[in-house]
Amino acid sequence: MLTYYRSIGGKLTTLDGYTDGCWINAAAPTPEELARISRETGLDLDYLSYPLDPDERSRFERDEGQLLIIMQTSYRLAEDSDIPYDTVPLGILHTDHCIVTVCALEENPVVKDVLSGLVRRVSTVKKNRLTLQMFLRNAQRFLIDVRQINKRVDAIEDKLENSQQNRELLDLLKLEKSLVYFMTGLKANEAMMERVKRDRIFEMYEEDADLLEDVLIENLQAIEMATIASNILTSMAGAFGSVISNNVNQVMKTLTVVSAIFLPLTFMAGIWGMNFQHMPELALKYGYALALGSMFLVASLMVWFFRRQGLW
Repeated sequence: MLTYYRSIGGKLTTLDGYTDGCWINAAAPTPEELARISRETGLDLDYLSYPLDPDERSRFERDEGQLLIIMQTSYRLAEDSDIPYDTVPLGILHTDHCIVTVCALEENPVVKDVLSGLVRRVSTVKKNRLTLQMFLRNAQRFLIDVRQINKRVDAIEDKLENSQQNRELLDLLKLEKSLVYFMTGLKANEAMMERVKRDRIFEMYEEDADLLEDVLIENLQAIEMATIASNILTSMAGAFGSVISNNVNQVMKTLTVVSAIFLPLTFMAGIWGMNFQHMPELALKYGYALALGSMFLVASLMVWFFRRQGLW
């Protein structure tokens, strides 16, 4: 889907088509839509197609007035997915007259935040400033998602204390996998932005340079938070694996003790249940009560023994 925007009076306004100074957002574009962008902007089709590769790394390329920047962005998957969070490339392309964003998702979280007004003073004419603002919002999105992961870990931790199943442990492993993707994407973004700063791929004013420094700081903070969360998850997975195993052992120990208590009772009931003609207890007036009393006494002695041994 193609959408054209232009900032008018400090607000983004949707346009019907291309005009100089606009921002073209291509969300899950078709080949026909990419060809249309190429005709309108003069961008190479290969440049427009690179961000649609899910395995594309963070980098930038510059050639004959065209600039391609690819960065990794975080996004949340559906509840039934193998992992809760993943990363996806977002392409930012510059020409002399416009800026283009390309992503395989129908709604990239970073682009959505910019369009919803969470990024202030957006100007589609100032392509370099808008690119740096997307950098900053992307780092902030990673921080938000890492905090959400930490909240989910806390909720799973409460369930794990009394769990005897592997479901919660598997949820932790899925979150740990998401954090690995986050750290990989964040480190790739950091390397790309350090090159942007070092090579000065586009003109930056003093305010832009300060904004890039803020981006690098936010990105580094996101890396540190993701690393800490991943380390905690790794240790928790091992610790709670032992907790689950211990919980299961406690259940098995209880079942074993109960079986041991009922074993002599079953033996006694089997003996008295044979009902042969000359069994002496058949003639006793209180034989039934005596049998039940004997079984209760044996059961009580067994319970006392196991409690004294600390087994129950």
